[in-house]
Amino acid sequence: MSEQHNIQQNSNQTIGDLSSLVVLDNLTVGPIRVEKKRLVAPYTVKARDKEDRIDLIFHYDEDVFDPSEAASRNLAGMIAAQVAINYGMFCRNIIFKGTFDAIDQKFIYDMAQNTAREILVKKFLEPNPFLIGPAKSIPPIKRDKYAVCQFSYESDGIPDSPIPSGWKPEKNKINILSSGGKDSLLSYGLIQELGYETHPIFVNESGRHWYTALNGYRYLKQNSSFASRVWTNSDRVFNWMLRHFSFIRQDFNRLRADEYPIRLWTVAVFLFGILPLVRNRGIGRVIIGDEYDTTTRRSFKGIPHYDGLYDQSRYFDNALSRYFHKKGWNVEQFSILRPLSEMLILNILAKRYPELQKQQVSCHAAHIESGRVYPCGNCEKCRRIVGMLVALNADPRNCGYSEKQIEQCLSKIFERGIHQESAGARHLLYLLNQKGMNQKPGREHPEIMKIRIDTEKSPLNSIPMELRTPLLSIFKEHATGAVKMVDRKWIDFEPSRDKNFLKPFSFEAYD
Repeated sequence: MSEQHNIQQNSNQTIGDLSSLVVLDNLTVGPIRVEKKRLVAPYTVKARDKEDRIDLIFHYDEDVFDPSEAASRNLAGMIAAQVAINYGMFCRNIIFKGTFDAIDQKFIYDMAQNTAREILVKKFLEPNPFLIGPAKSIPPIKRDKYAVCQFSYESDGIPDSPIPSGWKPEKNKINILSSGGKDSLLSYGLIQELGYETHPIFVNESGRHWYTALNGYRYLKQNSSFASRVWTNSDRVFNWMLRHFSFIRQDFNRLRADEYPIRLWTVAVFLFGILPLVRNRGIGRVIIGDEYDTTTRRSFKGIPHYDGLYDQSRYFDNALSRYFHKKGWNVEQFSILRPLSEMLILNILAKRYPELQKQQVSCHAAHIESGRVYPCGNCEKCRRIVGMLVALNADPRNCGYSEKQIEQCLSKIFERGIHQESAGARHLLYLLNQKGMNQKPGREHPEIMKIRIDTEKSPLNSIPMELRTPLLSIFKEHATGAVKMVDRKWIDFEPSRDKNFLKPFSFEAYD
């Protein structure tokens, strides 16, 4: 007999025009089927008298679950729940059938509320080419809660107290959440060079998104016994959900854009997807490749938000590390690249690890030729990567760009611009102008090529102590110095002499 657990979050306030977005009566996740190498979670939506279903699947190349074990069923449930966190604004009820304790329920609720606010700002209040109808005119009203649905849990009999985890993490074993992009490739190269047991784990989505990871996966699979991948059809589930939203253009697959139509809780889908391997291998640390400018707080007409980058921010790392420790898993999540700009990351990767940089694919429309993935040379990411490599005196041909693509990308940088922190974009134009490409003025921002320490975005203690010194030493070889933010100005300083240099890593106190 199942036991019903409810978290009630109905607000007394009027939800106003957000009610027009509540197009589904119920979204039900589960019951989840757990096998040794696979989980299958039915996603069922109901609107009026119509019902539709699709299975969310995660498949592993090694045994990671024990179907008879509560901890395995609990982890499978949390993996299955992550996709649904995107839809708190659009359903009257979201029902989770499976093994969830009180810590899980609190995490899901908090992340769904935060994600709903991010989606409201970034997908409805800001321009979004995928929207149609009244959804294009949602008023910017500040609310106490943005996920208007009720979350409920149909338990399989597990109590609300924490579920015994069975996790035995070791800090010398480090996972790199890998994607084939520059950030994860550099993170792998750095941790491998420092002599840690390095596990690059990729998430293989069922569609073309896998193309960006394929070169990196094949290379690391040949060169590392710890390289692995997780297969999932989460991308199909995301697209399937869009078919049920009347406010989304139904030709969304044909529209060329650099953003997803609705979802903003994406990294966590991949992150939770790799956790069975993290648990099975006794990995104690999970590294996500995020740089300096992905941690930000902003406000849109009084509504605070994270600019759609929450799941790439330091706040996300901290929230996940807290969750892991509350669960008794004792895994730490962080990025070792937060003191670095995108340009400095690419500089270190190209100069220090050219074989890894050769595998880099940063492209929205990559394609396969003769068994290898090549970038399209047309999208915003391509022109940004080409521009930075040329500015850094590195060769874009190393990662697959042709001479014609390089020429086109450089031309389009001046015509269309790039999506990058404003100081980085101006500095890139400045460097290209120094090379005689005087089509558009830039401005020098020397901090872009320096190690940047900021109390909010990249404090020294955001990196564990034993990694801090050797990593900073490597960074210094490729940077032009180090700066810290003081009174909104960058001041040169020596990190090892700073009073905060010996400050413990944020989550070492849990150990």
